[in-house]
Amino acid sequence: MKMRLFFLLVVSSAVIGLDQVSKWWIEQNISFERPLILIPNFLQITLVKNPGGVFGIFSDFVGDYFRFLFILFTLITLGLVGFIYFKLPPNLYSAALGLSLIIGGAIGNLIDRLRLGEVIDFIDLHYYSYHWPAFNVADSAITVGAGILAILILLKKW
Repeated sequence: MKMRLFFLLVVSSAVIGLDQVSKWWIEQNISFERPLILIPNFLQITLVKNPGGVFGIFSDFVGDYFRFLFILFTLITLGLVGFIYFKLPPNLYSAALGLSLIIGGAIGNLIDRLRLGEVIDFIDLHYYSYHWPAFNVADSAITVGAGILAILILLKKW
């Protein structure tokens, strides 16, 4: 149990740290009007503040009520994912990694919601004028973690 807790703390802390440091750097160095173009017509770093949920859904609904709901939903999700994490059989390292990534990513975005009332996003993938919704390190960790779990389920390894 101690090793499992240590693993969770290491992975989720790494995600949280990378997420928060990258968001701090973006806030200090990138403006709304001036993105950093990395690959023309494909990848740029742009400061985006997302008061809504994933992909900006519900971003038109603002105010303390919706902020509270997003925070509550995150806390409930963290509780459920944490419960599943500690119920894993000892040999499911890949599932532990996936769940740790999800937990770290959720906490990273939760910190933004508590601190700012919205989430800082900055990775902007696009093809000319066709944009994928901006995302961040925490979102990437959640996506990779969910992908690991989906693969394990499809391969019937979990």
